[in-house]
Amino acid sequence: MEKTRVLFISQEIMPYLPENEMSKVGRYLPQLIQEKGKEIRTFMPRFGCINERRNQLHEVIRLSGMNLIIDDTDHPLIIKVASIQAARMQVYFIDNDDYFHRKSILHDSEGKFFEDNDERAIFFARGVFETVKKLRWSPDLIVCQGWLSCLVPLYLKKAYKDDPLFENSKVIYSVNNDLFEGELNKNFKEKSLFDGVTEEDVKDLENPTFFNVVKTAIDYSDGVIYGHKDVNDKIKEYVTSEGKKSLDYVEKEDGYEVAYNNFFDEVVGE
Repeated sequence: MEKTRVLFISQEIMPYLPENEMSKVGRYLPQLIQEKGKEIRTFMPRFGCINERRNQLHEVIRLSGMNLIIDDTDHPLIIKVASIQAARMQVYFIDNDDYFHRKSILHDSEGKFFEDNDERAIFFARGVFETVKKLRWSPDLIVCQGWLSCLVPLYLKKAYKDDPLFENSKVIYSVNNDLFEGELNKNFKEKSLFDGVTEEDVKDLENPTFFNVVKTAIDYSDGVIYGHKDVNDKIKEYVTSEGKKSLDYVEKEDGYEVAYNNFFDEVVGE
């Protein structure tokens, strides 16, 4: 029997970014799921604050070189990779000079949200799909963590649904406490349109608040994980109202890898 293939798409992974609940899950969950007998691939953005020399990142030439068009502008897709030896796993990094070379993650030095965070989310999601296509690796399950991965479920179910690599893939969105105030760029909805994605599909992005961005991810997901104990109550109510399969928050000390692994099997086996 072939191993279940799980694609992890994480906004933050330690040791590449500082330790917090999201980055710890991004680091340890793929390893633990791999140890449960599943095959994994892991992706994150190559934020400019990541020290490439210390973390031994290097470009994968055969995967790089494609241009992604966002808002009528070409943006070169660069793929880098690094290994976490203790976990026997590789991490692929989505990189681009326009979006990911500034020395902070989502906010500028004055704490203001980057104006192009919407485009960075689009580039990240599309970059992962195009790279997985080049790898010729068909995931049974895609697990998204962090709002920057919010468009992955939508693109899976709309833009890539007829691609043989993804036609049977299921997707889980992990909701965290990475709440942002205000809205993303007012043109996020139009920019997110892509092959097979209609304006109706992204109608909630007309007002791209945190809730509407996460709501869009949930709408196209096959399951939802509460990745933090303090998930927004409004989001929980929405998940319940939509009848989505969900996994409550599990403390790491309580063997969260068992709960996650069982939930993954449940969603894949539907």
